[in-house]
Amino acid sequence: MPLQNRVTPTGEIIASPSRGTMMGNRGGCFHTAAKQLKKRPYASTQWICCVLEFKNRRRSVMTPGLYTELFFLDEATALAAGHRPCFECRRDDAMRFARIWSDRLGHINRTQAPEMDRTLHPERMSADHRKVTYRTALSDLPSGTFIRHENHAYLKWRDYFYLWSPNGYAVATIAPSVGIVEVLTPRSIVAQFAAGYTPSVYPSIPN
Repeated sequence: MPLQNRVTPTGEIIASPSRGTMMGNRGGCFHTAAKQLKKRPYASTQWICCVLEFKNRRRSVMTPGLYTELFFLDEATALAAGHRPCFECRRDDAMRFARIWSDRLGHINRTQAPEMDRTLHPERMSADHRKVTYRTALSDLPSGTFIRHENHAYLKWRDYFYLWSPNGYAVATIAPSVGIVEVLTPRSIVAQFAAGYTPSVYPSIPN
């Protein structure tokens, strides 16, 4: 029976036998000793996206009292859910992400992780733990952004749209009549894409 630790682009945490290509956490432990998720789907506002392997570390998933391991299909999915690159295991990506963030806002010094977390948290989840979304023109969205259309999550990647599933993507057609769409990826992360940060995506999408 798979654990409930797979994150979707909406930020929902589901049970799936597919592990995905990245892992991460939400700032600590929010599961019980029986490896069930607690009511609040995070421990703190420090939501990060990590590599699957780092310095040969080994751990038992959902060990009581330790942080709740989460898994993502790819980085684009993690970012849509509101996670950011980890400064330990993905330092180069995290530094690049922070520098783009700083440049985008006109800051001289590199933006620190707590500042990004304070901005991202209200953009990804409401006080009652619901996904925060917004609406904008489809044509204004950069590559890497997720939208919700007819209750399904689609990734915009270059000139195509891809239907998300826990196992990968399928090429999809968005009706030309769709002009204004519901955006799943937080505003600040969409701005990161527009400013030059390109997320990694699952291998089923051509590079």
